[in-house]
Amino acid sequence: MGEGSKATVAIVGGGPAGLAAAEVLSQAGVRVHLFDAMPSVGRKFLLAGRGGLNLTHAEPTARFMTRFFERSPTLQPMLEAFGAQALRDWAKGLGIDTFVGSSNRVFPTDMKAAPLLRAWLHRLRQQGVVLHARHRWVGWAGEPGRSALRFQTPDGEVQHPAELTLLALGGGSWSRLGSDGAWVQPLQALGLDVAPLESANCGFDVAPTAPDRTGWSTYLVDKFAGQPVKPAVMTVLDPKGQVWRQQGEFVLTATGIEGSLVYALGKPIRDMVRHSGQCTVHIDLLPQHTPEQVLAEVQRPRGPRSLATHLKSRLNLHGLKVALLHELLPRDVLDHDPVQLAAAIKALPISVQRTRPMDEVISTAGGVRFEGLDAHLMSRQVPGLFVAGEMLDWEAPTGGYLLTASMATGRWAAQGMLNRLRSSAS
Repeated sequence: MGEGSKATVAIVGGGPAGLAAAEVLSQAGVRVHLFDAMPSVGRKFLLAGRGGLNLTHAEPTARFMTRFFERSPTLQPMLEAFGAQALRDWAKGLGIDTFVGSSNRVFPTDMKAAPLLRAWLHRLRQQGVVLHARHRWVGWAGEPGRSALRFQTPDGEVQHPAELTLLALGGGSWSRLGSDGAWVQPLQALGLDVAPLESANCGFDVAPTAPDRTGWSTYLVDKFAGQPVKPAVMTVLDPKGQVWRQQGEFVLTATGIEGSLVYALGKPIRDMVRHSGQCTVHIDLLPQHTPEQVLAEVQRPRGPRSLATHLKSRLNLHGLKVALLHELLPRDVLDHDPVQLAAAIKALPISVQRTRPMDEVISTAGGVRFEGLDAHLMSRQVPGLFVAGEMLDWEAPTGGYLLTASMATGRWAAQGMLNRLRSSAS
């Protein structure tokens, strides 16, 4: 394509994937119309940056690639084309410097999302991208993928022709920001293969800890809900027998557990819940101590001191960690069985039984399966229709992986659209 191209494409969805695709296409001289149902684009992007915009992750590339579970091989070429360093270079090109935090997460130096989004939208407008707000996509006027797209607007229904269309409508979380998953049924009706959407990067509700409870005890919730457990190592066995283990921190909630460590292992936890009705994760409360060290200290005579005082004095174990031991272990183990107590400190079992509801989670799993798309994310069922971002059937934990892969898939789909336009023009 050249600067004088008359080709027109439509991008539906103004999140990172859609904006990234618009950038690639408009740079090649394609006329891009981008539509979003909300009053402005990038709303989820801005909300994600409220606590500091986590752009990507600076861990080694080989480790980075594993964060996408079984979809890692599929996403690998897209992430090789636009990965963590490429994203940082891209931000630099917009005048946004970045830094690597203590956890290897990458942030803008000012931690804010708004300046980056403003610079990005300014570039897109300069490249000729036309943004249409308050345009909710409702299908096609005729044959899907070949006829004009239909949109509901405050002024009634309008139609826009396009040679090619990219859908980048997000997953099924954050419905108030536009990612409501309403596209699932219409695409399934067209014959696209869509895996059911489900909660990802989410909290889990704990299984009852006693016959007379539905979850945590009132005491534990009243005193400790919202507090972190750190440092800790979580171990999960998935239905295939694979052991997942990671160090980090998680948070006790009124109904269970959540936080970065839970998100990192959320997929194997969710898989086991689906397979067995619940999943028991094991928590090492003292990852800096060996089992032998813990046992030696627990076995030391404590005289008149309470168990809590003894554990704090000998192992610096206190607060919520000790409260969890009291919550989950029988009284006779706490008082009379130092061997089992020491084992529990190194592998405390917590059983969870369901994810939190989809609309309160960070992202969703499921979506349009790659098997129904070609190598550049075009639907085999509806030629001319491309899909990118969180609409696709992949997932990743928090840490910048979601944003990086969303942008990578948007750019990859845009390249596929360029290839198709060039083929049709030749």
